[in-house]
Amino acid sequence: MIAIATLWISLLLLGGGLALDRVLTNAITNNFDSGLEYVLMAMIRSSEIGPDGEVRLVEPLGDQRFLEPYSGLYWQISGGNQEPYRSRSLWERTLDISSNMDDEKIYTHDSSQFPDEKLRVLERTVILPGSPVKWHYQIAQSREALDAQKSVVRRTLFPSLALLGVGLIILAALQTFYGLWPLRHIRRAIAAMRGGDQGRIIAPLPVEVKPMVDELNALLAHNEQQAEEARLHAGNLAHALKTPLTVLMNAAASNDPELATAVRREAATMQRQVDHHLARARAVGRRGAAQARANVFDCVDSVSRAVGRLFPDVRIDSEGDRQLVVRIEKQDLEELLGNLMENAAKYGGGSVFVTVKRDGDMAEIWVEDDGMGVSPADRTRIFDRGVRLDSGKPGTGLGLAIVRDVTEIYGGSIMMDESEDLGGVLVRLRLPAA
Repeated sequence: MIAIATLWISLLLLGGGLALDRVLTNAITNNFDSGLEYVLMAMIRSSEIGPDGEVRLVEPLGDQRFLEPYSGLYWQISGGNQEPYRSRSLWERTLDISSNMDDEKIYTHDSSQFPDEKLRVLERTVILPGSPVKWHYQIAQSREALDAQKSVVRRTLFPSLALLGVGLIILAALQTFYGLWPLRHIRRAIAAMRGGDQGRIIAPLPVEVKPMVDELNALLAHNEQQAEEARLHAGNLAHALKTPLTVLMNAAASNDPELATAVRREAATMQRQVDHHLARARAVGRRGAAQARANVFDCVDSVSRAVGRLFPDVRIDSEGDRQLVVRIEKQDLEELLGNLMENAAKYGGGSVFVTVKRDGDMAEIWVEDDGMGVSPADRTRIFDRGVRLDSGKPGTGLGLAIVRDVTEIYGGSIMMDESEDLGGVLVRLRLPAA
């Protein structure tokens, strides 16, 4: 930041300094030329043609320097066959005449014809009354005073701009240093959290930094929540596996003749528990991905094809917002829809209808069937682990429990009702819309 500020300030001051130098030096030069032009016009007004046809000045020019040899201020009039009529200050020297002259304009230029003196020259060609000759008027002055004024301006301007640039760079450095100072507090607070001295960043901070600190504290809370959920899942899984393992160990220790049957039964129980907790763990892990997105209708179509192959006699229809996207991993959404639509196909009467719509910040997915339905007393209990209302069909009783747990992990909800159109079960699944 300091390097960028230094580069930018330097470029601006350099450009501004060059522009200001050009403006000031042009103003000094124009003022210098204006003084010479005034003298040149005074010469023309004071000129007349004598009886011999030669030009002469009726009134002498008032500046004493025209009378002092090599004074630095000169004039000269030339034309026809007449010898140049010049000021005493030129002494034996003569001013060169420019070849590219315009009769109507004053021509201004610098001259180096005198080796020891650089001149600023103004020239004009004039036709005087009573003479057909084009008379060439010249006024010249040494550039020493002009260059001295320009030098004074530059000696003042550029050091001043350099001092201003150094001051601005120092100010930018101080602003950067003190502006980023709160980040040092954050660094020390993070070090303290890593050392176990504190759990959050609680130091008072400027309003510009506070949103970042709030997000960091929220991230820490989210990580702690995930860690706590992981510990809870591990404990629940250990507790769920403890009873089947105890049964197996007792059966093995007592040489129970039904040991093989017990192993198969308890192994199936343990497998169901492992599947359930793995599903929850996957959902918790994916929930942290802020970019998780899934198009609802794409998942509905995919699951419809899979369920249609399992239940070819069941008709599956869908309607609603085909562009609706929810904030959930596609794999998890397909698992939710797969459980709900498979149950509707398995326990329904041969017709399944899926409706997708948006409700504010939430997406609603309705799955309806034309089966026998579920009594109001069982509509909440059916989402508990291991609950099965129809034991005559294969299943583990964990599908709807997994659906409820995964839905809640993503901040959604699920409820069961009666379908008014089909007469069977209506499951309302609500998920955060993207």
